[in-house]
Amino acid sequence: MRTKRLRTRLSLDDYLDLLNLAIALQDEAWQKEITAKLEKMTAACAGAESSS
Repeated sequence: MRTKRLRTRLSLDDYLDLLNLAIALQDEAWQKEITAKLEKMTAACAGAESSS
C-alpha cells in the first residue's frame, strides 16, 4: 500500500504569528529565518502582480 505525503503550506498570517512568537522568545536566529522567508514570499507576490 502506498501512502501519500501531505505537505503543509504556511500562509503569510502564519509566518507573521511565528515572527511575533520568535520576537516574544527573543530568538534572533529564528526571527532572521522567518524574516527571510517573508521577504521571499512578498517578492514572489510582487513579481506575480507585476506580470499580470
